[in-house]
Amino acid sequence: MNALLFEIGTEEIPAGYIKPALGFLAGCAEKRFTELGLKHGEILTAGTPRRLTVVVKDLQDKQEDKRQEHVGPAKKAGFDAQGNPTKAAMGFARSKGVTVDDLQVIATDKGEYLMAVEEVKGKPTSELLPELLTALITEIPFPKSMRWAESSMTFARPIQWLLALLNGEVVNLAVEGVDSGNRTRGHRFMAPDFFPVSDFNGYVQGLEERYVIVDPERRRRMVVEAVQTAVREKAGSENARPLLDESLVDTVTNLVEIPWGVCGSFDEKFLELPREALVTSMREHQKYFPVVDGDGNLLPMFVAVNNTDIADSEMAANGHERVLRARLEDGLFFFNEDKKHRLADRLDQLSGIVFQKKLGTMEAKSARIAQLAEVLAGQIVPEQQEQAVRAARLAKVDLLTEMVGEFPSLQGVIGGEYARIDGEDEAVAVAIREHYMPVRAGSALPKTLVGAVVGISDRLDTLVGCFAIGERPTGNKDSFGLRRQAIGLISIIRGLKLSLSLKDMVTRALGGYQGVVDAGPDVVEQVMDFIRLRFENELLASGYNQGVVEAATSVGFDDLTDCLLRIEALNRIRSRDSFIVLSGSFKRIRNITRENVGTEVLPELLEEDAEQQLDAIVRSVRTEILPMIKRQDYDKALEVLLQMKEPVDRFFDEVMVMAEDQKLRRNRLNLLTGLKELVLRIGDISRMDVD
Repeated sequence: MNALLFEIGTEEIPAGYIKPALGFLAGCAEKRFTELGLKHGEILTAGTPRRLTVVVKDLQDKQEDKRQEHVGPAKKAGFDAQGNPTKAAMGFARSKGVTVDDLQVIATDKGEYLMAVEEVKGKPTSELLPELLTALITEIPFPKSMRWAESSMTFARPIQWLLALLNGEVVNLAVEGVDSGNRTRGHRFMAPDFFPVSDFNGYVQGLEERYVIVDPERRRRMVVEAVQTAVREKAGSENARPLLDESLVDTVTNLVEIPWGVCGSFDEKFLELPREALVTSMREHQKYFPVVDGDGNLLPMFVAVNNTDIADSEMAANGHERVLRARLEDGLFFFNEDKKHRLADRLDQLSGIVFQKKLGTMEAKSARIAQLAEVLAGQIVPEQQEQAVRAARLAKVDLLTEMVGEFPSLQGVIGGEYARIDGEDEAVAVAIREHYMPVRAGSALPKTLVGAVVGISDRLDTLVGCFAIGERPTGNKDSFGLRRQAIGLISIIRGLKLSLSLKDMVTRALGGYQGVVDAGPDVVEQVMDFIRLRFENELLASGYNQGVVEAATSVGFDDLTDCLLRIEALNRIRSRDSFIVLSGSFKRIRNITRENVGTEVLPELLEEDAEQQLDAIVRSVRTEILPMIKRQDYDKALEVLLQMKEPVDRFFDEVMVMAEDQKLRRNRLNLLTGLKELVLRIGDISRMDVD
């Protein structure tokens, strides 16, 4: 058994490209080796900004020999009447590397055919690797690639060297003039020369000796340690600690080959800036870690992570401080300029910002959001209806501010801060901040109902408007992020357990575009279907059974919270033996009553004991479960529905539904239809896979 070590050495690759590229390398290598029939052990990856590495342990040294059977022409086409081979037989034999005498005759469903047995010798792994490794390089997908020099291929950054070893021996390949070898390079500045490698352990150790930590997980731990150490040494107190944002740690890990922490400081006057603006300036623009005290308050300090060790740490810190100071001076200037104008005084200026050329301006959008928020708040949080309307009107005004122009990711956050400075109601300030939440799947939800109301109204307005003008997601195209908008809407409703009529709100949202776009009522159904599909996909992705989800959504999706309660109840009862039997019978009922709509049952036409019993139990169950359904006690309602199992079984055993007498037939169909509609108040259990 052998081990493969393959490294692609490059110019510095963008930090965000590295983890996906390593994931692709591992998956693609697994697929390629499987296709070639090469058994192997664990596949590992490693990488830094200057290298992407894959290691395959216990790689089989050659393919297994294979016996392949090839079916050729029919026997009657391969031999003439005298038994002599035809051109068809001779050509088939020649193509498979055998003689006509080696051909066999086999019997198939279509008659007798010729078959050639080919003995395929397995190739050595070393012969297969050059093509395989070249494919690994050329197939890695990057968000953006480039060409260099006279190169015809594209890659994230120019390839500088290739290290390819199989059991210590070089695998010979060349990519765009770069030949593979047994050498790699250390740190670009502190140990830039090539050095030889014989195996993976020597590779890792040799790189570490030359200031490169090739294992991303270990380098990540070192980043955290370097940042914490830098703060501790600078502050001289345990009271100061860095804010270790996980995504920033990931980014910094892939910006350096070895981390060196440097702690700097800035003027306390910059603490006047809103916390998020200060943190964003450090994190997003400079990739610095903010520092806080024991209570979580920002301190006038930060930590940068260098790729090189600088003996004079004070000089290193000064360089970072100068860069950050310029950025913060701009931020403070913008902040002070913005404070000269109240948000409310800027409202009319939203008419100068286009929301969408066919849908009007942000000023018009704000007015529509406010109308929706007024209705929705009246249902959900009537005591704060006024604050919801006010927040909706002001929610987009911070788009006009200099701070949002400088820090676009702070939309809403800056608006909330300025609303507070302006003396707006605290609920209004919080709602302005929260209405963009969640900003992505899985992120924080609004904590207040007013914030949720404004967020839902905003998303519904965007969804309905875009659908009304035909801007619907198709394939990978989703210009307005409508999938994200729908998922955010669903997350708010689920997270806060809100009860509202989606269809009513979608209809009202469409009404807000009256005179702006000419859209028919089918837009409402299209938006509802779009939200439903996102809802179903979210549930399936989190592990819910597809049949259970569809059973609930197919009969009622208008109130998401109610729908979820029905899904949970159906999921809990689905494995019960009695429910499995009832579900099977219900499928039969659905089929029989497909064309029937009536539910009136005439007692005088109930001739058989079994149909009389079923009618009685249906009436009893209806009386019992309707109050349960009204109060959304679906677990108890389903328990009561199970009472119908035995009467339904007996009915089908003893009663001929499709009787020749039309009145009897109609009465029996109406009985089953009434039962069906009762069950459908909870879910279409015929869709559930309960076998």
